Amino acid sequence: MKDNPDTYKDKFSERKFWKKISRFGRQVGAQGIYSALLLFYAYKRTDTPRWAKNIIIGVVGYFIAPIDLIPDLTPFIGYTDDIKLLFIAVGTLGAYINPAVKERAKEKLISWNFDPSTDLLVSN
Repeated sequence: MKDNPDTYKDKFSERKFWKKISRFGRQVGAQGIYSALLLFYAYKRTDTPRWAKNIIIGVVGYFIAPIDLIPDLTPFIGYTDDIKLLFIAVGTLGAYINPAVKERAKEKLISWNFDPSTDLLVSN
């Protein structure tokens, strides 16, 4: 991602987020989708500070954008940069990912037939 998260803020919207996940969720994998969901639900929290929401907008906007450092249409490696950035953002913003956010993300994964107990290597 470029140095400025504002670069991808125009790509961020709830509609675009759900469309991207519904179309490419299986290619991204459970851990990548779980990370995106954690960030998305943290963004929706009213007590997440504006600076953290701005980071989420940039990172999730980058994830949504089809053309980035490694284009998402590139087989097998197209999402590696997106997933790495999602993981970094989750680690950085972990203080705003509370148990309710984790539960919502896991519930959504289950609704898409992922099994969090086996598909996620982390015990969040």
